[in-house]
Amino acid sequence: MSDGPAGRRLPPGQAPAALRRFGLPQYARVRAQPPARPVVTVTGAVARPTQIDLADLMGAHRRHARRGDLHCVTTWSALDLRWEGVRFRDVHDTLATRVGPARSANWVTVTGLDGYRACLRLDDALHPDVLLADRLAGAPLGLAHGAPVRLVAPALYGYKSVKHVCAIEYRRDYDPGSARWAAHPRGRVAHEERSRHLPGPAWRFIWRTLLPRVRRLYDER
Repeated sequence: MSDGPAGRRLPPGQAPAALRRFGLPQYARVRAQPPARPVVTVTGAVARPTQIDLADLMGAHRRHARRGDLHCVTTWSALDLRWEGVRFRDVHDTLATRVGPARSANWVTVTGLDGYRACLRLDDALHPDVLLADRLAGAPLGLAHGAPVRLVAPALYGYKSVKHVCAIEYRRDYDPGSARWAAHPRGRVAHEERSRHLPGPAWRFIWRTLLPRVRRLYDER
């Protein structure tokens, strides 16, 4: 691990950076437009697909605050972020009663209003640190960072923390999602699971080379 600001320890291959709008290059031009009354659609390997008002889903659970870091697979880390929202595991408990996921549904794909989607192993998504967050640094979440609500999974690389959440799909098998070949089924930072292909450290040079170009795409828009 490397040293970060004020002696903080960073995961291997990471460097501190400010949190800014970022993602896959093809989403740089895409701007999510949340509806006046956001909903979350729940489908997949379930007995009763449904659609739930986001306000009802968020309001039905105890709120939690989490302070932590967001580690992007492209080697930058935004440190000491304070998120607020509800735990995904609490939401899952509610959904399990309402939609009846299959016992074999061990994966969950989360989709955002911008069309981006990522797949998490269900037990990773149910970790108590994973939130559906609607506030950042004490203020309502802005569009740049995923309003009206985003997934926050601190132990996983940032490409698993889907912004503008609008759909949850329970699955029996892994879905590579929008990152396709560049994604890893788990994406755990501690294991440097940057992709299914090549060891994690091998990706550091590749992502660092591509990072400035992708940042320019987002900064220009």
